[in-house]
Amino acid sequence: MIALLWLAAAVLAAAAAVAVGWPAWRDYRTRESRDLNTERYLAWRGRAPRGGAGSMSEGFTLAERCRLYVAAALGVAAVLCLAVFFAVS
Repeated sequence: MIALLWLAAAVLAAAAAVAVGWPAWRDYRTRESRDLNTERYLAWRGRAPRGGAGSMSEGFTLAERCRLYVAAALGVAAVLCLAVFFAVS
């Protein structure tokens, strides 16, 4: 019976990790796609920055990084709960 509680905890932690991390990842990918489209448009119009200006990518925002850290911690907790489930059962 106790093993099922560990399994339930693993499932809940994994679901929470996805629920917390997925919106941050989706927002990041959307922003990257939009920035890439802007770069392409400016290059097409001949107004792209000259030289090695590189990409307009800014990376993750602070809020996105925090959400991804929380999601990673929940993912680790899910794996640990799953390991305890296998050890107990």
